[in-house]
Amino acid sequence: MAENYTDPSGNTAQFRAFVDSPDSAATAAETPSRLPLFAGIGVAAVVVVALIAWLTLS
Repeated sequence: MAENYTDPSGNTAQFRAFVDSPDSAATAAETPSRLPLFAGIGVAAVVVVALIAWLTLS
């Protein structure tokens, strides 16, 4: 480790400064969108229901 490493859990003030740092807030805000996942699940559900209806009615 580097010589100038400071443990953010050394005391409460240092830990709060570490948690509230802009770097940690920026990474939390960059979470990927879940819209493609939900759209894919919706399309798969429609296909399964259509397949079941087709097999039942034919």
